[in-house]
Amino acid sequence: MRILLVEDEPTLAGQVQASLAAAGYAVDMAADGLDAWHLGANEPYDAVILDLGLPRLDGLSVLRRWRAEQVNVPVLILTARDSWTEKVEGIDAGADDYLSKPFRMEELQARIRALIRRAHGMPAPELTCGPVQLNPRAGTVTVDGAAVVLTAHEFKVLDYLMHHPGAIVSKTTLTEHIYAQDFDRDSNTIEVFIGRLRRKLGVDVIETVRGQGYRLRPPAADGV
Repeated sequence: MRILLVEDEPTLAGQVQASLAAAGYAVDMAADGLDAWHLGANEPYDAVILDLGLPRLDGLSVLRRWRAEQVNVPVLILTARDSWTEKVEGIDAGADDYLSKPFRMEELQARIRALIRRAHGMPAPELTCGPVQLNPRAGTVTVDGAAVVLTAHEFKVLDYLMHHPGAIVSKTTLTEHIYAQDFDRDSNTIEVFIGRLRRKLGVDVIETVRGQGYRLRPPAADGV
């Protein structure tokens, strides 16, 4: 999953970026409102963390522009602890959640996981496809209850597919969502990750749709 982090305080931005990257997210960063607006309008993000007190263009204006342009990515706004007016204005402008500063990284990650789940209509904390179960918080995958060890990129590919069950996901889309903007991307590596996932999972849940991409489906029942 790919996150846009918009924060102009360098120390906090670095801490949040490191925390999210350690949790398996691809993170792009913006330190002012104009850069944030441009990135959010032109890049495919799974969630945005948006500070409101930004140079060049304030966070509320950025959010209002996105929503006016039909950018529907889930947005978590960061506010000052006692600024209830900012919280109200942010939600009215189209924010999906808010978090007051200072905050715990664990709470930030939990809220981001919840935003992404809700955006895909998945209220349960664990994702399931047939015998395959993925826990985004713990970073674990099991098949019929048995643990499967995946590399970081294999996990990211499976995580994205499991958030989009039944949908055809192209190699380009997977590449855009598992790598940050400044990473040297190569969509051909997606085929390698898919091949490894199929071998490691040992069940037929990832379908190749010729010329289009991949689709996650539970295995067919016996006799069907």
